[in-house]
Amino acid sequence: MRIALFGSGRMGKAIETIAVQRGHTIALRVDSKNAGTPPTECDVAIEFSKPEHALANMRLCLEHGVPVVVGTTGWYDEMNAVKALVSEHKGALLWASNFSIGVNLFFRVNRMLAGLMDKQPGYAVHMDEIHHIHKLDAPSGTAITLARDIDLKTGRYSGFELKEQVELKGQEQGQKAGNAAAPAPAPGLGLVPIHSQRIGEVTGTHTVTWSSANDRIVITHEAFDRTGFASGAVVAAEWIQGRKGLFTMDDVLDTV
Repeated sequence: MRIALFGSGRMGKAIETIAVQRGHTIALRVDSKNAGTPPTECDVAIEFSKPEHALANMRLCLEHGVPVVVGTTGWYDEMNAVKALVSEHKGALLWASNFSIGVNLFFRVNRMLAGLMDKQPGYAVHMDEIHHIHKLDAPSGTAITLARDIDLKTGRYSGFELKEQVELKGQEQGQKAGNAAAPAPAPGLGLVPIHSQRIGEVTGTHTVTWSSANDRIVITHEAFDRTGFASGAVVAAEWIQGRKGLFTMDDVLDTV
């Protein structure tokens, strides 16, 4: 495939490495210096830029008939506009808050556990997420997806609440990175509490905890590096070839 890569950050570089390893070519690189360059003569676009640029980049790709895989988060309030663009141009767009195959399997485990907990009012949920200090958004898109799925599977929670954002540097990293668990909220209706930390150069950890007066159940996904995210994005770009419509990584997992 000839890939147009929107975004030149760390994730963009990781995607390029994986794409080349899988026999593809980066035919176009778009960043702030050449913003608005159309992905002509490209088979697919992968969008990992910034929230303020994502919608324009998606529109550009769809207008030129190029399927686009979108990993940028922070634009989901514009989802209806994106759906309309896909329909108008009879195009193809695949979006995900996280392209890691492991994370998307983790999403499924989270939904299953939340569904079981819907009938267990003695348990309350909270979430902890840890990322590197360069990550701009908090909570992460992955944490928001986890909270949204808890909403969908339970009648006791609706929305999420960012409880804190902590930035740690230097010697604090090793001392506190493994002790991020927060006290469980009292059972009942309410927002899913999300505790965010930004620590050094860690890649990313997400933990969902259901606690009762007697015990707790914890599920965790820990990323060791960016390779899993990058590999998933390239797999999604391969998968979307020849398809039309709006897709997520669930569609990919169901057919590969």
